[in-house]
Amino acid sequence: MKPKITDRIATGVIIGIAGIIMAILAGLIVYLLYRGLSHISWHFLTSPPQSFKVGGGIGPQLFNSLYLLVLTMIITVPLGVGAGIYMSEYAKANKLTGFIRLVVEVLSSFPSIVIGLFGLLVFVNLFHMKYSLAAGALALTVFNLPLMVRITEQALRGVPREQKEAGLALGLSKWKTIQSIMLPMAFPAIMTGTILAAGRVFGEAAALLFTAGMTTPKLDFTNWNPADPHSPLNPFRPAETLAVHIWKINSEGRAPDAPEIAAGASAVLIIIVLLFNFGARMLGRAIYRKFTATK
Repeated sequence: MKPKITDRIATGVIIGIAGIIMAILAGLIVYLLYRGLSHISWHFLTSPPQSFKVGGGIGPQLFNSLYLLVLTMIITVPLGVGAGIYMSEYAKANKLTGFIRLVVEVLSSFPSIVIGLFGLLVFVNLFHMKYSLAAGALALTVFNLPLMVRITEQALRGVPREQKEAGLALGLSKWKTIQSIMLPMAFPAIMTGTILAAGRVFGEAAALLFTAGMTTPKLDFTNWNPADPHSPLNPFRPAETLAVHIWKINSEGRAPDAPEIAAGASAVLIIIVLLFNFGARMLGRAIYRKFTATK
């Protein structure tokens, strides 16, 4: 068989497989949105859930998911980017570095339920955090940190060598070269890693069952004192997230309209993830274009 024909066949097979995957994904998203959009309203987005009555909402769960995202990314991004910079630019090629990379790879393949049990043993019981947002954020940091480290390291290694050498040749220090040249050029890839990590926070349920808990106390949204147990900003209160709420309401099904609530909550979760992904990508491209324009 001629090489051109083989190339065309291989290209057609790859495009066909990609098309099938995209069609399955699009069909799943459309189906969930079709089932859930009709149940979304302002009352649904702001009211608390009901255990035995019709008309419950997802207000506290939606807030808990967003707040947990902020707490997790505040911890994950600095640690992940810093570790990625060290592994890419400062770590020497030896057995210790190889062991660290092995640990990172192993952690990235751990099931989330194992991370949840680890969080239960260490953060909830050993450090006496109890079921709380803080314990959930730390567990998700363990879950997402390998991803951030690996993507940051690969992004910095993908910066052209000439750019790095040009900065050093101009008399810039190593850190100044990383800060002023390499990090801005690697920013789109690092932003992609941040988006992936944030998406995992939104959709994670198994790890949070054992750390953040499956209940939410009555919240007073007029009280923003983090030390108050009923304040929404208290990081040491139990917090049922949107993904956990979807699992819980489907497994218990005590509310008469449980299928409708689950469908609406699933649609809200998908919409938030899509908006966050598109918004973050647009922001990353805008910052990258601004940096390249100034150069």
